[in-house]
Amino acid sequence: MNVVNMPSHPEGPLSSLPAKVADMDRPHLIEILRSLRCDFRLDFTDDFLQSASMERLRHIVLAAVLHARNAPCRSV
Repeated sequence: MNVVNMPSHPEGPLSSLPAKVADMDRPHLIEILRSLRCDFRLDFTDDFLQSASMERLRHIVLAAVLHARNAPCRSV
């Protein structure tokens, strides 16, 4: 799976997102974080991304993707 196939758009299936993230390796998770477009800055150092546990890294990616999916739909 590449970044384009990551379900970061409203039409992507939300139910499959956790399983897809769980199957990703560290380089792919980092690629997602580096290329994700969202309304807040993702500013993680390379050292942090390389040393964070896989569980934590997956949690960060899942949260960022979910936020990016819902950001345009938020009411202010």
